[in-house]
Amino acid sequence: MKKVGIALLGLGVVGSGTYKILQKNHEYIKNYYGVDIEVLHVLEKDIAKAEALGIDKSKVSTDINNIVRNPDISIVAEFFGGIEPARSFLIASLKAGKSVVTSNKEMFAKSWYELEAAAKEGNAGLYFEASCVGGVPIIRTLQESMQGNNILSIMGIVNGTTNYILTNMADKGMEYADVLKEAQKLGYAEANPSADVDGFDSMYKLSILSTLAFHKKIPLEKIYREGISKVSKVDMEIGKEFGFTLKLLAIGKLINGKVEVRVHPAFLPNNHPLASVKGSFNAVMIVGDNVGDIMLYGRGAGDLPTGSAIVSDIVYCSKQVEHTLTVFENCKDADFTDDFECKYYIRMTVEDRSGVLAKITGVFAKYEVSIDAMQQKQGGDSASVIFLSHKNSEKNFMRAVSEIKSLNEVKNIDAVIRLVD
Repeated sequence: MKKVGIALLGLGVVGSGTYKILQKNHEYIKNYYGVDIEVLHVLEKDIAKAEALGIDKSKVSTDINNIVRNPDISIVAEFFGGIEPARSFLIASLKAGKSVVTSNKEMFAKSWYELEAAAKEGNAGLYFEASCVGGVPIIRTLQESMQGNNILSIMGIVNGTTNYILTNMADKGMEYADVLKEAQKLGYAEANPSADVDGFDSMYKLSILSTLAFHKKIPLEKIYREGISKVSKVDMEIGKEFGFTLKLLAIGKLINGKVEVRVHPAFLPNNHPLASVKGSFNAVMIVGDNVGDIMLYGRGAGDLPTGSAIVSDIVYCSKQVEHTLTVFENCKDADFTDDFECKYYIRMTVEDRSGVLAKITGVFAKYEVSIDAMQQKQGGDSASVIFLSHKNSEKNFMRAVSEIKSLNEVKNIDAVIRLVD
């Protein structure tokens, strides 16, 4: 029986969940996977957290050297979050020959190269299944199950907080601010929710997933990012009239050798597989040139779902004779495009008099924006006008929006939402 000593960096929600799973499933893992995993050390300043889990105080400290210098520890699992000290501690562990398992998507997305270099130096492994989509095995699918395909696109709902908010806005007719307060009370959203609602969390995950999908390192600055804080229940209700559901999507595509990566709210047709993903659940769709469509669905966050992905990586790492690191190339500016094609929904408030629509449609025509449908709602001396476009160039559409906004007859551009079919 192979004995494996591990260390846990942090006993927060996921760290505690991981420890619980390792204890509960200890005999199962021994019997079915042939590895006897023991937690030998925990880095945690709050001793009460360790005591609550029944961890011996002698195994708890705040000194990373107690882990790096311990020859019996072969795997380090990190749960700190943020960049430092997680990055420095993991690099030190890797250089010391200890494999790393992490769920820290921000640190990983920003420091992947450094972590890979340290892993090579220490002949150690680097595992990060839990960094994206919680307990859903998306990383290993991309790394080990798609060799017979060139991946053409990856698209998904990868943030449970925003999906919970948008689901409740749609199903209960609530405004964004009210649902956010509710999500914070229930623990789905942080006191400062920016990482989730402004799309940063989804951006980090998309960088990791699209790097694996397209074998090119995707820098964060190349990803278009737009959050959900400006989403209105008015637009969600109008979207329902057109047969649409609103979701925050992470989208990566490889088209004619160019990478397109973006995070933003989008309307989906109600019959689209992602439209039915509700609450805090996540789902990712992968399109391969031979297999076609694949969809993975499950819980995207939480102590046990994310802990299950961490434990999976620990067991998988324990059984490797030789660690395989990710192979990808640097992307150059020429490898990216920010002028993707999309359909659009736009709502604007205009003066309710003759000739206004002609002016607006004239601007659309100038920029070759083709209109699929239009709806007008009266409101005193103003009218709310909604347009749905056919597929258009992002740059052309936004140039048209900018010019329309400057028309005297247009009081406000209330919303612009992309459509995905």
